[in-house]
Amino acid sequence: MADIEKRQVLLVDDDPGYVQKLILTLEAAGCDVLTAVSINGTFQKAESLDVDMVLLGDACSDGSGADVCQKLRDNSRTQHIPVILLTHEDTPGLFLKGYRLGADDCLNKEIDKDELLGRMDILWRRSDKAQRIIRKNPQREVVREISKIIEYGLIEPYFQPIYFIKPFRLLGVEVLSRPLQGAFFSNTEEMFKAAFKHDMYYSLEALCWQKALEIVALSSRNEQLFFNCNPAILQNPKFRSMLDVFYRNQIPLNRVVLEITGHSVINQYDVFSRNVKQYRQMGFSLSVDDVGGGYASLKAISTTRPEIVKISSNIVRNVHLEPLKQSVITFLVDFCKTNKIVTVAERVETKEEMDILISLGVDAVQGYYLFRPTDKLNLRQMKDLCVDFP
Repeated sequence: MADIEKRQVLLVDDDPGYVQKLILTLEAAGCDVLTAVSINGTFQKAESLDVDMVLLGDACSDGSGADVCQKLRDNSRTQHIPVILLTHEDTPGLFLKGYRLGADDCLNKEIDKDELLGRMDILWRRSDKAQRIIRKNPQREVVREISKIIEYGLIEPYFQPIYFIKPFRLLGVEVLSRPLQGAFFSNTEEMFKAAFKHDMYYSLEALCWQKALEIVALSSRNEQLFFNCNPAILQNPKFRSMLDVFYRNQIPLNRVVLEITGHSVINQYDVFSRNVKQYRQMGFSLSVDDVGGGYASLKAISTTRPEIVKISSNIVRNVHLEPLKQSVITFLVDFCKTNKIVTVAERVETKEEMDILISLGVDAVQGYYLFRPTDKLNLRQMKDLCVDFP
């Protein structure tokens, strides 16, 4: 039996017999074992405890192991934790789906216990090695890994629809990008921050846009496309070279919304404003993301004069329970209506949030309650959702 250094493992499965059997195996190997049977229980423990690995069975009491895996990867507080999916099936298609959802490994539940422990040990060694490399020579390794991502195209596009409320219809699709599993970065935000710091942001962003547009060009015709965009890219002459990405894929610029985060720093307001005016004349629309998080987002609105404003998820979360948040959204909605700006509420996760946002007059919504990010751009499926909402 493999000898594993003492680690804390979270075991998630609704089969008590299998759970008990696996607990005995893990504890015999020196692991501390925590268990969970529901999605909420999994996240409470994964977020609040020092979990070294999550073993996910086929199902929990209120969802599938695949659902839990994707949510773990979408949460910045849990996305670094190694995840192994355990299933009774071992078809290549099922395993591929698991890897796409963010699993570090996918195994049959009947796997020999020594092989399971060995696989776990490999993942921990890989994670530990990456941390040692970062501590020893972080800058050189980060640059090398970003270069590898760009050279080999280790990026996977994801898409999430945005829905206009009245009438309920597909407004557009936000283009997201994630590093492929096995890449050095598992956190997309950190990857872009590092690329920006080492002057590799433009090449990385161009790769993300190119890979997404190759898919969009085959599927989409009239929908607006939202691309995340650091303000610095609009201040830099390099942005003009990125226009070729749209031209090569025959995507009209009047379908493209450049989404500027409200927390980003705009260093040269005169250059930024001048360039924004030029790009708007070329056909681009502008959106400001994360609005409501402070003074920076309000200044970004006044400088950008966007067509669309996206209300921060921090304000949207549990808005039905907090009157103060409702007041903030009411202010933003009134302000935007006065200035003919479309409001989009981000990361709507529950019916209660959805209902109160509609009552507050928000124009459009986006989030897990409606449609999760997907690597498959199925516009028919996205549009079919509109039938379910009056």
